[in-house]
Amino acid sequence: MASAPVHLAVDLGASSGRVLAGCIEDGQLKLTEVHRFANDPVHVLGRMYWNLLGLWQEIRKGLSLAAAGDAKVLSVGVDTWGVDYVFLDANGDLIGPGYHYRDARTRGMFPKAFERVAREEIFAETGLQFMELNTAYQLLAARLENSPVLKIANQMLMIPDFFHWLLTGRAAIEYTNATTTQLYNTQQQGWSQKLLKAFDLPTRVFSDVVQPGTVLGPILGGQGGVPGLEGVPVVLPATHDTGSAVVAVPADNFAPAKPDWCYISSGTWSLMGCEIPEPLINDRCAELNFTNEGGVQGSTRLLKNIGGLWIFQQIKASLERRGQTLDWPSMVQAAADAKPFQLLIDPDCPDFAAPACMVDAIAAFANRTGQPSAADNGVLFRGALEGLALRYRTCLGWLESLTGTTINTIHILGGGAQNALLCQMTADACRRRVLAGPVEATAIGNIVMQMVGLGQIGSIQEGRQLIRDSFQPVVYEPQDPDPWDAAAERFEKLDA
Repeated sequence: MASAPVHLAVDLGASSGRVLAGCIEDGQLKLTEVHRFANDPVHVLGRMYWNLLGLWQEIRKGLSLAAAGDAKVLSVGVDTWGVDYVFLDANGDLIGPGYHYRDARTRGMFPKAFERVAREEIFAETGLQFMELNTAYQLLAARLENSPVLKIANQMLMIPDFFHWLLTGRAAIEYTNATTTQLYNTQQQGWSQKLLKAFDLPTRVFSDVVQPGTVLGPILGGQGGVPGLEGVPVVLPATHDTGSAVVAVPADNFAPAKPDWCYISSGTWSLMGCEIPEPLINDRCAELNFTNEGGVQGSTRLLKNIGGLWIFQQIKASLERRGQTLDWPSMVQAAADAKPFQLLIDPDCPDFAAPACMVDAIAAFANRTGQPSAADNGVLFRGALEGLALRYRTCLGWLESLTGTTINTIHILGGGAQNALLCQMTADACRRRVLAGPVEATAIGNIVMQMVGLGQIGSIQEGRQLIRDSFQPVVYEPQDPDPWDAAAERFEKLDA
């Protein structure tokens, strides 16, 4: 680990977690990976949970490794995915395990929710995209199951808030993750009392939110704390990982009214959108099912959730269960060698949300949409990537119609920035310049926000200048865009 004073980012994704140390050396931000670990769901009697206590053990291990290093630790912050939560009771004890957003209990919740409050009213209150995995429908499912948890719960914490609580003993809900619940009114800057009442949820559990950059408190000592880091401040990043990733976009402005760039935070999910100064809540936004999530320093992330590399990942898992041995580079190469546009796969089709076997789900989708089944693995792999690029193309058009601007540059952040084939497909499909990187954007944005919170960086724009000075993006220009036009027409008709 670096010898200069460091900030520690705990970055948890849907399939893995990591602890990274960041410091400024010679005018550049330097990253060191301290610890990396798997994040596997736990299945219990038909339920799907996160292994939160196992993750806490891994987090403590990573932080302890950092504490044992030569560098002074200045601060710590945790970011994770959105929408999921836990409850504490009146004694401050954790109530039960944390549900995974892919748990089946939310299926069919939309009609039940809309019986209580109209879809249009929900969007007007929250400006959020409708997804059954949203916290609102998870909690409605708990209410309709008469879950006793709602009777004894005293405090709700989003998943990163839970880990911050374990570190500091302070329970607080951070703003960017609160806005993923579809229960928060970003225009009024508070929980939607209309929705809490309509869904019969206990208002006592929804405490006031705190902003990114807040110094939450010192890390605890003793058996429950992290030896060697006692007293080190926890500084809240944008705890929703997409919020942290967007902080790390190497753009030369912040929350422009007329954006000429957009981002794709590319991992298990792809989140594609623009950073704008205030929520955009209108009929067209509702029709396109876009979301207005809270960003840092009052900004809004106008974005669309897209299925992401989930299908690509689950094809690998399905084939490995059948005895095949695969690795990511060979899968990408097989996709590159396959003939284009043999099988178009819609990454947002509900059939692919959590199938028992992704390969079987794709075969059923191909049959239903009048396409031939995949002739070999390369066609499967390529179809998953082409489907993403085609969805990006559609989403780009929607973003331009919503913002009234022309978007010239697409920033691809996160793990998907390493997939050169997908990045080139995106440039060709969208007929736009693509800048790929930084790969560890979420951890970088997490660290930059800690620096802002401690006053070591004066603004997000100053942080972005540091990122531009530190990480060189890979540039992809459109090379062969014309064949994508016919493919896009086919793609749009898949479910017609």
